[in-house]
Amino acid sequence: MSSAADHPRPERRVTTGEDFVAALRAAAPYVHAHHGRTFVVVIPGEICARDDVDRLLGDLALLHSLGVGLVLVHGSRPQIDEELRLRGLAARYHGDRRVTDVASMRAVKAAVGVLRMDLEARLSASRSVTVKEESQPRVVGGSWVTAKPVGVRDGVDHQLTGEVRRIDIASIRQAVAQGQIVLLSPVGYSPTGEAFNLRNADIAESVSIGLGADKLIFVMDSEPGRWRSLLGTGDSGQISLSAAEPLVGAVGPELGVEDRNCIRAGIAAVTGGVRRVHLIGTEGASPLLRELYTRDGAGLMIADEDDYEAIRPATVEDARAIAELIAPLERQGILRPRSAEQLELDIDTFSVIVRDGMVIACNALVDFPDDEAAEFACVVVHPAYRRRDLAAALLRRARATARARGYRRLFALTTATPHWFLEHGFVPGTVGDLPAAKTRTYDASRASKVLLLEAP
Repeated sequence: MSSAADHPRPERRVTTGEDFVAALRAAAPYVHAHHGRTFVVVIPGEICARDDVDRLLGDLALLHSLGVGLVLVHGSRPQIDEELRLRGLAARYHGDRRVTDVASMRAVKAAVGVLRMDLEARLSASRSVTVKEESQPRVVGGSWVTAKPVGVRDGVDHQLTGEVRRIDIASIRQAVAQGQIVLLSPVGYSPTGEAFNLRNADIAESVSIGLGADKLIFVMDSEPGRWRSLLGTGDSGQISLSAAEPLVGAVGPELGVEDRNCIRAGIAAVTGGVRRVHLIGTEGASPLLRELYTRDGAGLMIADEDDYEAIRPATVEDARAIAELIAPLERQGILRPRSAEQLELDIDTFSVIVRDGMVIACNALVDFPDDEAAEFACVVVHPAYRRRDLAAALLRRARATARARGYRRLFALTTATPHWFLEHGFVPGTVGDLPAAKTRTYDASRASKVLLLEAP
């Protein structure tokens, strides 16, 4: 007979008070930014069939309790296939679309109806642990999706397989405004009373564009977080529309038919005005929450923005963030201290790399036009984003700017990182190589090394 000692409990990581405070502070800007926003979330039938779907539904309930308006669109592909099997019918596909005859449509209605009721029940249970009973929102739906037949494609009559004709956006928007969770199933109705089997990604694309949703989120049976290295996105996990478009036609072990369908719908949504599309998996601790409430996320994001992580000229509004970024190096004596007033006066000389609203790197480029030279100064990268060549990106921008201004030389003064400059093309110089105006302010007590970059 075994005892409790034979089956020790798995060790749990102890969260310190400092860890909790740091996590709360990091998440706070996102809690504020997402409050009052509308997100469309797509859950495929494969995820709905999992035993751990309650964890995802609990995360969605938490999102709603934090003030996020939710429209959920569920899939039902495996549930329909199983219902067809029980009825002795074969599943038929043409490309990535199901061919739905009259008998198959009966199976679709049965599978979707059972799954929808199950999701409503589970969402109700999830809400009860995140909000007070008296303030629990309702899960609502209706005949809000008008459909039309796909028709004959490549010689194949798709019969009762349909595509979106129109979405009742006004009713959905009103429900979201009233604090209700909208649940849409992959079925649409025609004005003549027919029901059509639809792709959930098509519904999500149309409703997110119609609502002007802030985010369209695809929870996927695969793991988009693993695609980051494959696609060369870095730890930001962001790809542009131009980089995402070739993936629609890609075939390989990483991207299946459903993956490409989600990417296709995501591209269309961004093109139609949805600000960001997120593709996430289910591995690890609550990837949905990590994607939305941490700066580095947990999946892949498609956006039509150039400035999610981009270099741009600094503005006065960036002065405080720059001051906080450079303060540790000033305290260590690596940088000369600047007052807040001086930093604001010099702000036009600074460039910053901003990631999702946070300044993560900066530099100053100080002009000496009489000498056809500029100083590459105050180069600082946030500790969490080092080893990513951000300083090199700032240098490339500084060289391009100097070239555009007709300068012959960049120079830098450093006491701590001469090797970095040497590795990036600078050569040692002397104080005599500096512009006359810079020579007059050179602090000999710091003994800063002079480094030169000719013909930038």
